Amino acid sequence: MEPRIAHVHRVTKETDIELTLNLDGTGKSEISTGIGFFDHMLDGFTRHGLFDVKLTAKGDLHVDSHHTIEDTGIVLGSAIAQAVGDKAGIRRYGSFILPMDETLLLCAIDLSGRPYFSCDTTFTAPMVGDMQTEMVSDFFYAVSYSAAMNLHIKQLSGVNNHHIIEAAFKAFAKSLDMATGYDSRIEGVWSTKGTL
Repeated sequence: MEPRIAHVHRVTKETDIELTLNLDGTGKSEISTGIGFFDHMLDGFTRHGLFDVKLTAKGDLHVDSHHTIEDTGIVLGSAIAQAVGDKAGIRRYGSFILPMDETLLLCAIDLSGRPYFSCDTTFTAPMVGDMQTEMVSDFFYAVSYSAAMNLHIKQLSGVNNHHIIEAAFKAFAKSLDMATGYDSRIEGVWSTKGTL
């Protein structure tokens, strides 16, 4: 099968973001957002989902990280939707419970075509590195709505803010890899409606 590759370039008065996503990659990344911790999280997403991602984001970081992170979520979600296409033959559902030291985090995805987002995490610090912890839910919300996916993230345990965020990005990657994977037993689109 041909690699599922999407390219999205989004420009606003606040950000200029260009992303190429290969769902059938090997975990290679070239990522630059100007936010070091966010780059680290996106690199983890790339490697653990075995996606190839090339991302350049230029945003109004003199204001704060909000626009850059949220708009990157919009672009990534759009690229996911573009790359999966009509979703024929894919598993559609994916879930993963990821341990990271004291942290245990659950992520579940349905590429249903109906956006919904639920996030149950607790942070005890306003920042990790140069990224606001409140931007974690804003990022994943933007991804879920742009990709038209049902996305649930739930912290089962954990106290270290770095671990909780990193576990969320990696669990999302593993879940997305599962949901976008092909199953030879599935003919067409896996839905009683015949479309997603």
